[in-house]
Amino acid sequence: MFDLDKWQEIMSTLRKNKLRTFLTGFSVAWGIMMLIILLAAGQGLRNGISSQFLNGATNSFSIRSGNTSLPYKGLNSNRQIRLMNSDYDYFSRNLKDIESIAGRFNIWSSTMEFRGEQANYRVRAVHPHHAGITLTQISSGRFINESDIVQKRKVVCLGKTIIDELYKGQDPIGTFISIQGISFLVVGTYFDESNQQEERYGYVPINVGQQVFGRGFERISQLLVAYDQDFSDEQVSNLEHEIRTHLAETKIYDINDSRAMFVRNIREDMQRVLSVIDGVEAFIWLIGIFTIIAGIVGVANIMMVVVKERTQEIGVRKALGATPNSIIGLVLQESITITLLAGYIGLLLGVGIVELAGSNINSDFFRQPEVDFQIALITLLVLVVAGALAGFFPARKAAKIKPIEALRDE
Repeated sequence: MFDLDKWQEIMSTLRKNKLRTFLTGFSVAWGIMMLIILLAAGQGLRNGISSQFLNGATNSFSIRSGNTSLPYKGLNSNRQIRLMNSDYDYFSRNLKDIESIAGRFNIWSSTMEFRGEQANYRVRAVHPHHAGITLTQISSGRFINESDIVQKRKVVCLGKTIIDELYKGQDPIGTFISIQGISFLVVGTYFDESNQQEERYGYVPINVGQQVFGRGFERISQLLVAYDQDFSDEQVSNLEHEIRTHLAETKIYDINDSRAMFVRNIREDMQRVLSVIDGVEAFIWLIGIFTIIAGIVGVANIMMVVVKERTQEIGVRKALGATPNSIIGLVLQESITITLLAGYIGLLLGVGIVELAGSNINSDFFRQPEVDFQIALITLLVLVVAGALAGFFPARKAAKIKPIEALRDE
């Protein structure tokens, strides 16, 4: 039941002790505001890291060659190991438990020119399945296909950044663009929301790129192998062992030489990184909770001071017939009022800061920090309950005061 007199009395008490009320409320508001900001930061970190992994299928292997670090079968260390077209052919024929495979040959710096506009970009010579494994999003036209490989067509699929900078709003499909002085027909365009650096590439058929830019070499910079998402860890491990064993045997290096060939299980890497992020978020919760606890302890201390200051008043109330429950209710109501108002203000400030600052943050590894409103409301509810508990013990002490002792208190 709403008691206007009681509310007026509480507000009068808060106004009389403005500085004390402000400092108490500030500690509570600061605690929940920092918790909201830290949780949003943790989510932003998770979003950023996840977007980097989701730039490609997580159910895949990335295979890159390196240099040997161990001597093997009479061969010296520091030998350069190379992936070749023959490795792609072998895996595509003999790996039965895979969904798709694609090779990639990188050309790191290439001058592209269209009608007087030119700049340096990167070129990737790839197989058609590359788009599916890396989750490339086609915005117009198409990606490289099998006919391009068979007929060795000089065609290219361009990233959004290249289109924006060279074409200036013109439709690129069907036009010819010069790459290192050689004309390529633009057959498609793509975009990448998770990593804008990926939009600075032009994709060409792998055999064309090898012959034109690699001087006829059949070298492959990287192999991408995608497997079924429902594979168990044991199946993935067996597939990885099969890949490593074949490469070690054909390239003649120690299978335990970790620097000769880099075989990354993207799913395993993502799980490892996300487990670290889980730990960071748990630490954030720990910091936020202790910050809130500090505020609640402040509320408890203030309520104890309030009870001490109003000992005579409480004695008079009890002498006039006030029940212990009414005394407890009065103190609890004041405690909950301070906690709820301060917590709500802290919640609004935290959400406001996240919304204001989050829209201006666009990093590869930190993006779109956001607040889970359900968690925020639950946190506020827990804060109110904690505030009630903070006021309960001083209130119970006040309710036990005997009127005659209270009236003697100075």
